[in-house]
Amino acid sequence: MAKRTRPTSGPGVPQSRDKSGTSPLAGARILVGVTGGIAAYKSATLVSRLAQAGAQVTVAMTPAATRFVTPLTFQALSGRPVYTSAWEHVESHDPQHIATAGSLDAAIVAPCSMDTLAKLAEGRADDVVTLILSAVDRRRTPVLLAPSMNAVMWSQPATQRNVRTLIADGFTLVGPAAGWQACRTVGEGRMEEPEVLLEALSLALQSTSR
Repeated sequence: MAKRTRPTSGPGVPQSRDKSGTSPLAGARILVGVTGGIAAYKSATLVSRLAQAGAQVTVAMTPAATRFVTPLTFQALSGRPVYTSAWEHVESHDPQHIATAGSLDAAIVAPCSMDTLAKLAEGRADDVVTLILSAVDRRRTPVLLAPSMNAVMWSQPATQRNVRTLIADGFTLVGPAAGWQACRTVGEGRMEEPEVLLEALSLALQSTSR
């Protein structure tokens, strides 16, 4: 069963490598789901680092996410089309993007907002991020969530209840971290840094056979 993780790695820590010395990210097909939150700017670094590691990155964004970072930014960094609507025909004729979900080696939602945590816990699929994830077989494809929200929002009973549900359902939570937040407070709820998320993705891919 997947667990909530807080990797001990951080900025400057090299990413995991398999026995051959090759990064598990090389050649991996990874979905990066971006939801609404100021931490979306960190997702640009994550996508860039994944692309540099040789991963094939597909980015999907909720409508709220596009208010923080433009789809064009992620398109330039990933070198691939960006999904922003469940009704787009970007890479296949399937408007529900079943083919996209079925082709993934791993997925990560970063930042994962309080609202998206709730949607995933309830099994809702009313935006392109949750829609694609609804078609991912988590028995063979790891799905990581990187929560990002205000400390009070993170501590809400409903959020913690959703976290427990998501872990039981097979999702892996990475973080959140504690520290300075955009709301000018200090506490738990910060999205983990891109280097930590890269390490978590590497470990998840190592645990599965591609």
